[in-house]
Amino acid sequence: MSNELTWYEIPELRRPLLLIGFEGLFDAAEAATSALRWVRDRTESTEVAMVDPEGYYNFQESRPTVRIDDDGGRVIDWPVIEIHAVNTDSVRDLMIMTGAEPHLRWRTFADQVTEVARRTGCEMVVTVGAFVGMVPHTRPFSVTGSAVHPELIRRLNLSTPSYEGPTSLVGVINERLERANIPVISLRVEVPHYVPGPPNPKATRALLRRLQQTTGVVTGYEELDAEVTDWTSRVDQAVLADDESRDYVARLEQQADSTEAMLPSGDDLAGELEAFLRDQAAAKQAVLDAVSRADDADDGDDIDGTDDDTEATEDDTVDSEGETVDTKDETDQGRQWDNGRERDDPDDPSQDPGEEE
Repeated sequence: MSNELTWYEIPELRRPLLLIGFEGLFDAAEAATSALRWVRDRTESTEVAMVDPEGYYNFQESRPTVRIDDDGGRVIDWPVIEIHAVNTDSVRDLMIMTGAEPHLRWRTFADQVTEVARRTGCEMVVTVGAFVGMVPHTRPFSVTGSAVHPELIRRLNLSTPSYEGPTSLVGVINERLERANIPVISLRVEVPHYVPGPPNPKATRALLRRLQQTTGVVTGYEELDAEVTDWTSRVDQAVLADDESRDYVARLEQQADSTEAMLPSGDDLAGELEAFLRDQAAAKQAVLDAVSRADDADDGDDIDGTDDDTEATEDDTVDSEGETVDTKDETDQGRQWDNGRERDDPDDPSQDPGEEE
């Protein structure tokens, strides 16, 4: 596995989060991957690792492309998973993983994602996605957030995953991270099913806004306002040109107006997340401190400063009459030798030399 994940230099990162989004089933209108690339490209970023695509893609499904370079030579561009470190102006930095969803060996790939999170010291993972739904293009796009950690659910008012059925690679990654005790949140934006194609700046903006509210990392989602206005205007024109489409969108609007948002809006979300991560770090440190104290206690038992004149040492035993006798020499005499090799415990089968090969 390590040969398939090549590491470059990792910059110094401040309490990073790992953001993950893949093209494919979980990326309607490419809203999720567009959001992550927006964050990556508008800030200082460095590629820190590369995943060899050979073992993870069916190239008949995700075909490489060929182009001609400036010297007239042919260049093959393969599907890739891009892993970048992003330095931000916020309280924490980011690791961002994007690319085409691999087709093969999902369990092994999920283990590599876990390795990325651990090696770069990420405190939490956020997976982002987009799905087609019944939201009208004229209303705010809802973003659904879910987690399995009870404290995360309580603090951020998230939902517990309830979906059962065919899943994406993101679902497999979430399960592996949960088993590795790495906190993970999933954010998913709903995209109008009648406008499923990319780009969809409104869906991308909704994801970026929720990501900023949840993590406290500035995403610059407001800079997409002009693109959102233009996109909405163009869809309006297409809908108004057809009476049936206009009536259908009006029904979706009535339904949306009667439905509350699934995630709360508010600046307290980022504060709650910070509190959760601080609690997690404190709990982890408490375990490390307890282990360290136990090791120190064991060392103290070995070096207890006992008086050789009054107490028996580990090389001494007490005979039946209460006298202390030195058994070290007797032990040395009692050792056995096999094939020219000393055996400390003749009754220990693990020390049996066995037959020579």
